[in-house]
Amino acid sequence: MTSRRKASLLIGSLFGVLLICMTALAALTGLLRPLYDPRGGLDSIASIGGPVRLTAHTGERVDTAAIGKPFAIFFGFTHCPDVCPTTLAEMTQTLSELGPAAKDFRIYFVSVDPERDTPAVMASYMGSFDKRMIGLTGTPAEIDAAVKAYRVFARKVPTKDGDYTMDHTATTYLVDGKGRLVGTLAYEEDAKVRLEKVRRLIAAG
Repeated sequence: MTSRRKASLLIGSLFGVLLICMTALAALTGLLRPLYDPRGGLDSIASIGGPVRLTAHTGERVDTAAIGKPFAIFFGFTHCPDVCPTTLAEMTQTLSELGPAAKDFRIYFVSVDPERDTPAVMASYMGSFDKRMIGLTGTPAEIDAAVKAYRVFARKVPTKDGDYTMDHTATTYLVDGKGRLVGTLAYEEDAKVRLEKVRRLIAAG
């Protein structure tokens, strides 16, 4: 990874520090701990997340408010050189290890680069990963709404060749069956911890 990408990753990761710190205990113990208080506490956490309405790489519209099952959601872009393919590959491995228990579990990969990531581009890209991973894209306004809902950091960065890349948050968000954010996965989270967090998310429903 180049120095520039390392710096970009650091900047994006800072925006996920609050969430990651709140799940630090889970990372140490291998247990998924809720980020919300069933009695009504931690309102600031309850405000993170919400319905995402975008177009899947398969062409259909997806509204996460209508899923009714746990899912994970990650923000990135198809031209990402390292963070995105690494994260998706790791989650593919996690799904494989979970086997039938994860047959209905979905991982949504939301593009922060709608200018280049059309449904056709997303379809080609997602073909390299598990079928339970769904690429989502949409209009700039739709992407902006999703980014704001999850407090994601995303910005376009010009490159020397006249093109551009994207800096973005590297956190994966874990959402329960009621649409509440209940945990996160850090970039390159320990494989055993990642597996246990997702296993418990699915079991909790």
